[in-house]
Amino acid sequence: MRKSRVALCLQAPPGCAGRGRGAGKPRYVAEQTSGRENSLQPVGTKRTSKPLMAGEASKTPESSSVTSAIEVPLPPEAASLYHEVLQAMNEHGLPYAVAGAFALQKYTGISRITKDLDLFMKGEDIPAALDYLGQLGFRCETPDPVWLSKAHRGDYFVDLISGMSNAVILVDDTWMRRTLPAVVAGVPSRIISVEDLLASKLFVVRRERFDGADIAHIIYRTRGHLDWSRVLDLAGEHWEMVLWALILFRYVYPAQTHYVPPALWQDLLSRYMHEIQHPNPDVQFRGSLVDDNMFSIDMKDWGLPDIEREYRERALQKRRSAA
Repeated sequence: MRKSRVALCLQAPPGCAGRGRGAGKPRYVAEQTSGRENSLQPVGTKRTSKPLMAGEASKTPESSSVTSAIEVPLPPEAASLYHEVLQAMNEHGLPYAVAGAFALQKYTGISRITKDLDLFMKGEDIPAALDYLGQLGFRCETPDPVWLSKAHRGDYFVDLISGMSNAVILVDDTWMRRTLPAVVAGVPSRIISVEDLLASKLFVVRRERFDGADIAHIIYRTRGHLDWSRVLDLAGEHWEMVLWALILFRYVYPAQTHYVPPALWQDLLSRYMHEIQHPNPDVQFRGSLVDDNMFSIDMKDWGLPDIEREYRERALQKRRSAA
């Protein structure tokens, strides 16, 4: 007996042809088919990625205790801190999306040891959040005004994240509207959507930290039942990063290639072949968007432009205008 699977077909949104911005833009729509189952610092001084936990850089775990399918209970100190933070966000009506290890566990079943709580928030809401947490005795700081603030207490902390460190993707109201209800540390909360979680990992591809495996696990465990149009909307002109992640997924899970809709493969590969066949000599060097450390020689010694700085400066200017 043949099982049904959900495939996505490429369609134009009805009634949108020729109507301004986004006209004619393809949309992925699910349909049933038959087949297999399917403290502020200047823009130049920043922390470009979250640090490894103490000891991770020098010692490889002997077991799978860092990442496991077996749920790891929160230490009491962490549970208490996360409970207090989430209650404060709820009481003051600040919209947020729980991400990080909690979201990864929800969508993949992976349990990961973590000493922090990741909250995605709109940039304009973070100053108020820091003020409220400061009143509760947290030590607050903003290592990078483009994307990251922190609230510490003891050995645990909360990251308030307003986008990617390269400022390619920034959190806005759409992220908040797409959150789902969840209970975290005993508090009724809102968790990030699976598509936004995936998109938030597209540029975490550094030597110090690589989230490509997380993306592959998300696709595998959800069987690709995602709103791929949302992922492409967030990636925008950087859709090649989505294609890169999908090729990695296909390499890791070749028998599950069909988890990625055929129409999506066709769309992205067609775009890619077009770019290969019609290269644009005016497109800027983009290495700094991937890792400004590994590609620093290109900018410092070979005279190529630092496009990441441009993105970050625009993001800061937008933040100042909104303040």
